[in-house]
Formats: sequence, C-alpha cells, structure tokens
Amino acid sequence: MKHLLTLSAAVILSLTASAQIRLSVHETAPDQPVIPREIYGQFSEHLGKCIYEGIWVGPDSDIPNVDGYRTDVLEALKALKVPVLRWPGGCFADEYHWRDGIGPRENRPKILNSNWGGTLEDNSFGTHEFLNLCEMIGAEPYISGNVGSGTVEELAKWVEYMTADKGSMADLRAQNGRKEPWKVKYLGIGNETWGCGGDMTADYYSDVYKRYALYARDFSGNHLYKVACGASGDDYNWTKVLMQRARDKMNGLSVHFYSVIDWNRKGSATDFTADAYYDILGKTVEIDELLRNHTAIMDTYDPQGRVGLLLDEWGTWFEVEPGTNPGHLFQQNTMRDAMVAALNLNIFNKHVKRLRMANIAQIVNVLQAMILTDGPRMLLTPTYHVFRMFNVHQGATLVPVEYSSGELRASSGRSCPDFSASASRDQDGIFHLSLANPDLERPQTVEIRFDDKKARTVSGEILRADKIQAYNAFGKEPAVAPAAFRGAKVTKDGITVELPPASVVVLAVR
Repeated sequence: MKHLLTLSAAVILSLTASAQIRLSVHETAPDQPVIPREIYGQFSEHLGKCIYEGIWVGPDSDIPNVDGYRTDVLEALKALKVPVLRWPGGCFADEYHWRDGIGPRENRPKILNSNWGGTLEDNSFGTHEFLNLCEMIGAEPYISGNVGSGTVEELAKWVEYMTADKGSMADLRAQNGRKEPWKVKYLGIGNETWGCGGDMTADYYSDVYKRYALYARDFSGNHLYKVACGASGDDYNWTKVLMQRARDKMNGLSVHFYSVIDWNRKGSATDFTADAYYDILGKTVEIDELLRNHTAIMDTYDPQGRVGLLLDEWGTWFEVEPGTNPGHLFQQNTMRDAMVAALNLNIFNKHVKRLRMANIAQIVNVLQAMILTDGPRMLLTPTYHVFRMFNVHQGATLVPVEYSSGELRASSGRSCPDFSASASRDQDGIFHLSLANPDLERPQTVEIRFDDKKARTVSGEILRADKIQAYNAFGKEPAVAPAAFRGAKVTKDGITVELPPASVVVLAVR
C-alpha cells in the first residue's frame, strides 16, 4: 500500500505527476465463479413517484405508454438489461395486502401510504402489472412478502395465485386476465423485520420465517428461492442467529446497507465539498468489510455455500430536493453517485462466491435512481450509465485482478482507495475490465498485464464530468454521459490506460 494521503497532499501531488497503477489480470486462474446477473439488480417500491409516473401512467395517459407503462422508461430499462426487480417494498411491503391490487382497477381500494408521505395509493399497479412488467423487460421478479402485518395464509395464497396452474387461486387469476401462471423465482419472507417489518428479535423472527416459508409452496414446476430477512448493516448477531436456527429452510439471507454518514443530517445530493465526497466514498467502501464479515459467519454454518447472501437494498441516501415531499425521497444524482456505484459494483464482483444478488435503491425517482421523470419528461442519471456500462459483467466468468492502491482520506478519518477495478470474461472470450479513479485531482496511468493473454485490440467507454457535483437536468443537455474512450492502447507487454481524474472506464479487450 502507498502512504495514506490527506486531501491537501493529494492535491499537491496532482500538480506534479499522475499515479502509477500496475494491474495484473489472472485470466489463467482456475475454477472461477460466474458473476450472477442478479448482482446488477434493481428495487422498486410504492414510494413517491417510483411506480406512479415513474413506471406506470395508466393506459389512458397522454404520456406515451404501452398498456399503461410509460414507453421511454420501458425502453431505458430494456437497454439496462435489468436482471431482477424487487417489489413492492421496502416498508410498503409490510403493509401491502395483495388482494387490494387485483381485479378491475376501478374497483380496487384506495389506501393511505402511511410509510411514505401520506400519499393516497389507488392500487392501480398490482400483481399483474408488476409481473407483466418483469416479462416485458426480461427481469426475474423478486416478491417481498408481507410478514409484518400479513398472515401466513395470505402469503401462501399469493404464491398460489401467481404460480399455480389449477385450483381456485388459478381460476381467480384467470378471471383477472391471466390464464397461464407466472414464473416467480425469488420470494422474500418479510422485509426489515428488525424494524418497520415487525420490530422483531432475531430469535423470534427465525421461528416466524420458518412458519411462513413452510407454507410458501412450489406449484406447477415453479421453484421458489426463499430469502430470509437479514441484518441491518453490521448486525452480525442477526446473521449468526438466522444461520444457526433457519439455514436449512432458506435459500438466501438478505442484508441492507446504505451509504449514509449521519441519518439526522444526510447532506445535499448536489451541494457538497471535496471532503464530503471522499467521506461518502469512505463510507460506501465499508461494504467490502461488511460482506466479508457476514460471509465468514455464513461459511461457519454453511461451508458448502448453499445459502446465498443478498444485498437487496443499498445505495446513497441524501436529503430530498428542496420543495419536494420529504416522504418521497426524491434526490438528484451526480457524478459522485456514479462513482459510488462503480466502487460498489467492483466490490460486489469480488464477493460472488457468496453474494448472489444486489438491489440498488431505487429504480426510478427515489434515492439513487437510474431514471428521473418530470411529467412527460425523462432523463438518465449518472448511476444509470454506470449500470449500463457494467452490464457486460452479467453472467460472465470472474477474472481475478491484483493491484496496489493508495488511499484518499477525508477529514473525518474515513478513507477510500484511489483506484478500483474488476474483470470478467464473457462467453465470446472477450475480457471486460471496469476501472474507477475516484481522485478528484490526479490522473492515473494504469499498466495492465495478463498472465498469458496477448491483447490484440482494446476499446471502451468513459464516464466523467467537468465537476463531481454535475448532474443531468430536465430541459438541458446531459452534463454526465458516457463517451468513447481513447485513452487505452495495446503495447507489447499488455495495455496502457490513461485514466483521467474522477472517471469510470469499462474496457473490452480482445
């Protein structure tokens, strides 16, 4: 490791030289895992404008739509290659009763969304609308079941309604317009049961989980991947108790982690200093240690690695935009968010022997969103571009990389690495390398060496902006958008990359 750099030292060094990084790509390493597509998963909740206006406008809307789904968002999600979509929450799931969201829309009950801003929920987007959306964009549905205020029978009947090909629930589904059952792979048995999902202890929830999971049955060739509600952040005892008491009944165990410095003063999404930037990066890379520690506990009780770890909520969480409903969690999305996403995704790729899914919060108009809408207008955020650039890793074989990096330290004492990378090989033999330079001042020269491979060509994309606070705004040319990358060249020894400050690059090496 290089010596730790204070911010002032990093600035001084940037005036004299670029950082030198040697990146070894071990493409000959045997028995490497495939990176699950679900690592690049998304999360949608009945919260603010995520569902209504963000995804669903209804078939009678003046906004161009396909059967009620707004056309521009649909096309953007298809291009993103969303592998899995979690719904209906979040805390909303803990008070969601699925029968409210089926049948003729004009007859569905209107309820108060007490979790998120006191908004009136008309239930016009329900089970059919969600599962049809997943089919349209090619995503696996991940249903978050109501354990907090729902019953065992209610969840069991919901599973039957969605997946059975005969019986009274299948007949009811057919009456509502869908004869064939859906394929539903992922079922979360509760959400944040330590908090808004029931305020339970780990010991109590482990028994609750087993009861609900027992009656969530497989129908018609559908096989549920049952996910137990896991810990909040570094509550390692929660993971220990669930693995001790319920591991044989679960396929996966979740964990939630948000990149938040102070829950009482989250800070602005767009107005921040360089020090605050490094501070939030220091916070977000703590996920690496958190995943290692949860994995170590799971390895103790499940050395074969059968039970997957699912980070099914993660991302930045800042103050809402001025003038918006505090309960709608609408925040802008800057190049800082893009860097957070890149650092996290590179970390996730390293943990895929145990980490099977990750779902950023949330897909449209909420927290670290992919897409923002304003009536008929839509824009793609910097985070969207990172996910789209990184989707080349989905389903590819992990290729280990090795490098030394320095650190960038905030005044709080938190630090983040000054370089981040991961690599994969796809089915066509193309190597993809995702590189991030978080340093606001210093460029980096990266010398890439393979074990045996001789690179013939290299191409890529870059995401950067004039300033780290840059964001895309409605009615203006995008301030943050990907471009072709010209800073990589093949040499006799490998590849040399000139990585600008505060940039994210994805390379394709043939």
